[in-house]
Amino acid sequence: MIRSLGYLIKFFKKFMTQLKSFSLNGQSYYVNQNISLLDLITYFNYNDSLLVLELNNLICNKKNWQNTFIKNEDKIEIVTIVGGG
Repeated sequence: MIRSLGYLIKFFKKFMTQLKSFSLNGQSYYVNQNISLLDLITYFNYNDSLLVLELNNLICNKKNWQNTFIKNEDKIEIVTIVGGG
């Protein structure tokens, strides 16, 4: 039993060190893999031609989305542009 418990504790610690938390528009999310900003935009089905993305209080250029990966405690804000009259 002790051996099994030790294994579970090791597994849990390893899993938790790989887990990253970030906020998107004020909502908390957790991931355990590398995700680019482009992956995030695609996952949430945003129209990438009609949005502005802010990463940690700085506007992130669209050409950098594919090579910018989410890090632990990142703060992401996405503002979509809506037309109307």
